[in-house]
Amino acid sequence: MALDIAQQTELALLERQKPMNAVIDRGDSAVQQFYRDAVVLLTGGSGFLGKQFVEKLFRSCDIKKIYLLLRPKKGKTIEQRLAYILKDPLYDTVRGKKPDFTSRIAPVEGDVAELRLGLADKDWDNITKEVNIIVHMAATVNFQAPLHIAGLTNVRGTRELLELGKQCHNLKLFNHISTAFAHATVTRIDGDVKEQFYPCPVAPDVFLELIASIDEERLTGITPALIKDWPNTYTFTKAIAEELVRTSAGDLPVCIVKPPVVISSFVEPSPGWVDHKILMTSIMGFLFGMGMGVIHVMAAKKDVVMSYAPVDFVNNAIIAAGWDSVQNRQLWGRDIPMYTISSSRAGTKWGDFSRLLRSDEFYRLSTPKAVWYYYVIETDNRMVYWVLNWFLHYIPGYFLDAVVSVLGVRPKGVPPLINVYKRIDSMLDVYHFFMYNHWNFRDDNLQAMISRLSPADKAIYTCDFGPSEVKDLVKATCIGLRRFIVKDGLIDSDAGCRKQQWLFYANIVFLSLYVYCLWKLLALLCSGLAMLFNVKQYYF
Repeated sequence: MALDIAQQTELALLERQKPMNAVIDRGDSAVQQFYRDAVVLLTGGSGFLGKQFVEKLFRSCDIKKIYLLLRPKKGKTIEQRLAYILKDPLYDTVRGKKPDFTSRIAPVEGDVAELRLGLADKDWDNITKEVNIIVHMAATVNFQAPLHIAGLTNVRGTRELLELGKQCHNLKLFNHISTAFAHATVTRIDGDVKEQFYPCPVAPDVFLELIASIDEERLTGITPALIKDWPNTYTFTKAIAEELVRTSAGDLPVCIVKPPVVISSFVEPSPGWVDHKILMTSIMGFLFGMGMGVIHVMAAKKDVVMSYAPVDFVNNAIIAAGWDSVQNRQLWGRDIPMYTISSSRAGTKWGDFSRLLRSDEFYRLSTPKAVWYYYVIETDNRMVYWVLNWFLHYIPGYFLDAVVSVLGVRPKGVPPLINVYKRIDSMLDVYHFFMYNHWNFRDDNLQAMISRLSPADKAIYTCDFGPSEVKDLVKATCIGLRRFIVKDGLIDSDAGCRKQQWLFYANIVFLSLYVYCLWKLLALLCSGLAMLFNVKQYYF
């Protein structure tokens, strides 16, 4: 029996793992040796990036233990949260290779937004005695978070991690994960953003004193004037956190890694791995809505070069950069090594990306569970977007929600369409600045690091992304959304393609009737207004 085209595509992508699999089990590369028997403290391990980092570190290296900083949430203890996290199919591969890896994960209760990270004294002492590598990923990625909350998590949390690092007895690496957009400011639009420290908007100690001494309402009121050149509180506080690392790290063996927008995996541990959480916070949510035939309008500039990287490439860079920053410390002198992960060299514009998704090759990968015909209209005109958004999203959404409510046939767990579209609008407001503007993120340090890797480590920790990978990455994204979100088993792609063909004609009929009904309704409304106007004229 012939494999489905989606399954064939997945197998072709898995072929990319062969160079890695050929050397990974030897465990003798320089990077693997650096992490051998390491005890790691990871913050942000419950997030999309952190979960895949744990998987790759265990799968590629002989790690002794990972301390995972977690906080109780929604009535679940940290042990219950960890058990839930580890159920993700993400860990199926490493579980098959190293069945005992879960016993080497030690959850510790804490919160980066709290003083001393909210750690109990016993946990603090154990960490300082045992940990020799700290990877600080945790941050509030809510671009619209109040400055007080963003400051406590992104800035003060970094200060507390640095203090913990200074008390560790045998620390050999402090890896601070920032963002490529920390200095992607208004004044740098269309310019270079280099791998260097830029002038800080506010001195870290002054900023921390500010958020500690001013009440939240007043702080919210002065936030627009305070952040000035920065588009939101997230990038503003991440810029301050970088300065805090520069001025407060002292003699700690620090490096900074700066990812762009993180999307689904390319090939590790399986093509297109993605979870539900990232759908609500990144471009992946838009891609999912498009593929399901729910989103039909996008506010974006077609000629803007996208800044993104697959999660496996990001974590490969984080792991390799940690080794490089220590192994080649003499190259940096007293400076802190900084590595930016960039897709600028790939040169993928939003318009190119969108056309690729609409090509016949990708229509063949359509899921049979799509609810409507897949088409998207992009516009960079806000007024046009508003009109099309109401025409193609809100009006049909209100109508369908009303029908579903009357008939009582809404599937369990499926939100009203109006809520979905409101969420999309909220996300577009957040991402508007980044989807309408471009920066050239320089990655010279990252490229130099890649050149210093051995052939084995280049195979294990692939993180060089160029134009030739774009099409396969988009394929991996489609496969991942189908396998991990839609969960259609990667079967019946032909049926999905045929479904799109007849939905194309159904969409033409629907839009024709829809436009006709709106036209008649508008004519009726105008007639009513004209009658009302004439009546008023009669009385006056």
